[in-house]
Parts: sequence; C-alpha cells; structure tokens
Amino acid sequence: MGEYTLREMMTIVAAREIRNGDIVFCGTGISMLAAMAAKNINAPESVIFFETGAIDSKLEEIPLAVADSRVMYLAATNGGLFDAFTTMQNPITGRHVIGILGAAQIDLYGNLNTTVIGNYIKPKNRFSGSGGGCDVASFVPRCIIFMQQEKKRFVNKLDYFTSPGHMNGSNGRKKAGLREGGPTVVITNMAVFRFDEITRQMYLAGCYPGITTQQILENMEFAVDVSRATEVAPPTAEELKILRNKCDPQRLIL
Repeated sequence: MGEYTLREMMTIVAAREIRNGDIVFCGTGISMLAAMAAKNINAPESVIFFETGAIDSKLEEIPLAVADSRVMYLAATNGGLFDAFTTMQNPITGRHVIGILGAAQIDLYGNLNTTVIGNYIKPKNRFSGSGGGCDVASFVPRCIIFMQQEKKRFVNKLDYFTSPGHMNGSNGRKKAGLREGGPTVVITNMAVFRFDEITRQMYLAGCYPGITTQQILENMEFAVDVSRATEVAPPTAEELKILRNKCDPQRLIL
C-alpha cells in the first residue's frame, strides 16, 4: 500500500465518519483507535465513552481493552455498565450516539453474526456472542461496521442472527419495533460500503486505491450495486502523522 497500511487506511476512513457532537460508543482495538483518531484530527468536540462506564476520557495512551484503567483517566464521569447503556438509550443523548462494531459475518442488509460459524449446537467456531453489540445495533441511530473483505464473511445468510442491521430491507427495523437508524457504513480492508436509503441494501460506495470492483465482488457471496463507487481518498500526511505519533505511537493496535 505504499506509504500507509490497510489498517491505517481503515482507521482513518472510519475516523472521517465521526463528527463534532457525536458521542462515540466504541469497543477494543481498531474501533477505539478510530475514535481517538477522530478526536485528534477532525472531530475534537466528539465524546468517547465505553461500556465499562467511562465517559469523555482524556485518552493520552490507547487502552488495550474497555476495562483497561487508561479509559478512566480524567474522564468526565466514571460510572458502570448501567450508565453507559442508559447514555446510549436515552432519547436525548442517544440520538447523538454513533456505534462502532465488528462481526464474523454480515449480510446484504447489514445484519451481523458474532455468535457462531456453523451449527449452533456443534459449531465450527464459537465467538463471544452479542456482548453489547445487539444493544448498540438496536438503539443507536448510526453504526460503523468493521469487516475483513472475505467471501466467508459477506454471506447470503448468516449462520446466526446476533445483531440487527436493516433487517429485511425498507421499514424492516420499524416493523421489528426498533429505532430508526442502523448501520450507515461498512469499512473493510478493500472498500467502503453504504446502504441505499430506500431498499436498505448494501452498495459499494468506494474502492481503496489500487483495488478494483472485481476484486471486491470476488470476496463476497452476494452481489451489490457498484455504479456509485468512487476511489476513497488515502490518508493525508497530517492524518498519518497524528495517527502514528499521537494516537498509537507504540503500534499497539496498528
């Protein structure tokens, strides 16, 4: 990838999705790094909070997990799981929350599987399950999803339905009794996908430099509209400088 890695590309692309005023509910790893990058680059007035209850921490070092004591340093408040989820579900604060999730599988409508691969009783792989993922996907108005671009991950049918995206399409969330919202963008190591406002089906919004639409489609079980795809702008020198030197100088995530 030349001057930057795909992991750096994914992080910066996600950071650009975060705006001033957003309350970012993030987990461990690249999602935490993306939230920190946004805070230091393009959204200084965003607020980061964690399911362990720390809200608006001063993240001088990147924590290794949401229970790492560094998430609590100079936080506006240190509560608990209850406080974190009421912040997310509150009708006032909740409308500003943006969630960042990952998954083992995703389908055309952005529904996620983080539970098992294969049969539930005798699976090929068993994962940690929902955690707070289903709550985030159900309640927040916007969601960023990180995925690896692989056919076994972009599937026609989930092996297990863990967290809702846009359910089965237009008005699917409303019919299920969920709040409006759901995933807005899927960021992979090859591309950026968004969801059509009417059908709620995933479409290819952007390809990374040097990667073709054909390469992307070959790494998916289902077809998507590619007519709206453009080339995604690579990280700038300034974005990379802040990401590497300020956010993750020890390369703990990068």
